[in-house]
Amino acid sequence: MARSLATSTVVRFRRLLEAEQQRLSEIILEHESAREEARLAESSAERSPDPASAEAGSMAFEYEKEISIERNSADLLHKVEHALLRIDRKQYGKCETCGRDIPVARLEVLPYATQCVSCASRN
Repeated sequence: MARSLATSTVVRFRRLLEAEQQRLSEIILEHESAREEARLAESSAERSPDPASAEAGSMAFEYEKEISIERNSADLLHKVEHALLRIDRKQYGKCETCGRDIPVARLEVLPYATQCVSCASRN
C-alpha cells in the first residue's frame, strides 16, 4: 500500500511541475507565434498559393499540425496546473476518485496524475 508523500517529495514534484508548466507555456507561445506568422504570410499577396496546389495542401497540413501540438500542450498544461493547485490544497498524491494514496512510482511517470492506477484503469 502507498504512503502519504513526504514534504521533501512534494517539494521535488512541485519543482518538476513548475518547470513543466514553464516549458509547456513556452511551447504554446512559440506555436501561437508560428501559426500567426504562417497565417500572415499565407494571406500576403506574394505567398498566396492556389488552394488546389500541393503547396496549399502542405501549408494546411502544417497549420493542422501546429494546432494539434498547441492543443496537446494546452491540455498537458491544464493537468500540470491542476496538480500544482492540488499541492497548494494539500491534496497532491491522493486519488481524486477513491482517496487512496497514489504511489510515488506512478507520480514519477505522470507527476500530474490525479488517480491511482486502479481508478485510472476503470476510466
